[in-house]
Amino acid sequence: MESSVRGAASPLLDPQARALLDLLVERGIPPIHTQGVPEARAAYRERRALTQPDPPQVGAVFDESLSHEGATIGLRIYRPADSDGTLPALVYYHGGGWTIGDLETHDTLCRSLCAQAGIGVVSLAAFDHAIASATRWGFDASRTAVGGDSSGGNLAAAVALARRTAAVPPAFQLLIYPATTMRTKAPSHHAFSQGYLLTHDDMLWFIGNYMGPDSDLDDPRASPLLARDHAGAASALVLTAGFDPLVDDGRAYADTLSAAGVPTQYVCFARQLHGFITMGRVIDEANTAVTLCASALRAALNRG
Repeated sequence: MESSVRGAASPLLDPQARALLDLLVERGIPPIHTQGVPEARAAYRERRALTQPDPPQVGAVFDESLSHEGATIGLRIYRPADSDGTLPALVYYHGGGWTIGDLETHDTLCRSLCAQAGIGVVSLAAFDHAIASATRWGFDASRTAVGGDSSGGNLAAAVALARRTAAVPPAFQLLIYPATTMRTKAPSHHAFSQGYLLTHDDMLWFIGNYMGPDSDLDDPRASPLLARDHAGAASALVLTAGFDPLVDDGRAYADTLSAAGVPTQYVCFARQLHGFITMGRVIDEANTAVTLCASALRAALNRG
C-alpha cells in the first residue's frame, strides 16, 4: 500500500521496484538492522547477482592499497578504453551505511561511470591520496570530482566542504541520494519508514555504527547540511529517489547549495527506492540514472 502522503496525482512506486520488494519479501530477506555486521555485509555483496547488470568492459582496472593510522584501505582505479593522455577523474565513495559495501558491491557502477563519462574513476575513501597519486595514475588532479551514493554521498559532500579551500579542491560533486544529516527528522523519514527497502530502523542502526553513542550528530563533518556556510563548494548534481527516507534531506542539501551560490542541479527519480542506481538488471530507470550521472560528470570535468 502506498504511503498516505501521496495524493491521487502523485507518482506511484515504479512497478519494477515494487516487484523487487515483493521478491525480497517472498524470499524472507531479513531487515539489515536485525543482522550482525558480517552477515549484513555478506548479504549485501551476494545480492549483486540478483539486481546488478553485467559489469561493462573498461580499458584497465587495477587495485592498490594505502595505509592510514594503522589501517589498510583498498582502492581500485579504472581507466576507460581508448584513453590516451591525462584524464579527468572521479573519486567515488561507495554506499552501505558506513557499515557494509566494498569495492566489489560498487564495481559495476564505477565501471559504468568510467566507460560512459570517459573519465578515470578511483573507488576508495581518501581524496587527498587520489590527488597526490593523480599524475602516477594518468589523471588530472585539477579536474577530479568526488561522488558517492547514500553514505558515500554523505562522505563526498563532507569532502567537498572540507577541501573547498585546498590547493587542489574537488572540481565537482555527484551526490546520489545522499545522507546529509544524522538527524532523521524530515517528513520523508517517517513517510517511508517501513516497506521501501531502507527503513528507519536501518538508518538508526547505520548511524549508530558510524557515529557511536557519544558523538555529536550535528557535527558538519557528519551532517554537511548543518554546516554554517556552503559557499565556494564545488558545483553539484544531487540525485534522489522519491520513495526514500533520505529524499527530503537530499533535496534540502541541493537547495542549501543553491542558496549559497553553488551551481547545483537537482533531479528526483520520483518513482524509485533508495539504492536503485545499482539495480540496472531489474530496474530500467537505474540505467537511465547512471547515464545521467555520467553525462553530468563528462560535462563538468571537460570544461575549459
